[in-house]
Amino acid sequence: MVSTDKTSAFEVFTEITLAVFRLNALLLSKGDQLVAPLGITSARWQVLGAIAHAPHPLTAPQIAAAMGITRQGVQKQLNLGLNSEMVKIITNPRHERSPLYQLTELGWRTFDTAISLEAEWVGSLMQSSDPNELKVTLNTLISLETGLEESPVPNGAT
Repeated sequence: MVSTDKTSAFEVFTEITLAVFRLNALLLSKGDQLVAPLGITSARWQVLGAIAHAPHPLTAPQIAAAMGITRQGVQKQLNLGLNSEMVKIITNPRHERSPLYQLTELGWRTFDTAISLEAEWVGSLMQSSDPNELKVTLNTLISLETGLEESPVPNGAT
């Protein structure tokens, strides 16, 4: 039999998980609305951001690892970015078949505009939020992320 404390922790964790799923869906939807006038989606914005924040050009697998998304998803956005001339390929001297990606001038302008739009949106959204509570929330989410990364998943029903 599961103890009450464990059941309570399980229930709270389940509620956190559901809240994160809902928040993720809202962030993607609102992000899509925010950057639609720029001709991009949240998915492309995420990939542009990974490239913009990196200290050097990255490969598709490196972008995927940095953002916690699939390599295939990243590659799709990179291909769209190449077609729209927001991203360019740089030859990778370490791996001939895994090119490096860098933002073009248009990519930088698009990313910078997206960040400006985000700052305005978040500024109005956060007016009633306590920065200290937000820091506690962030630390809790980081702690949960670390715990999930380090915890093996059970093999399933036996």
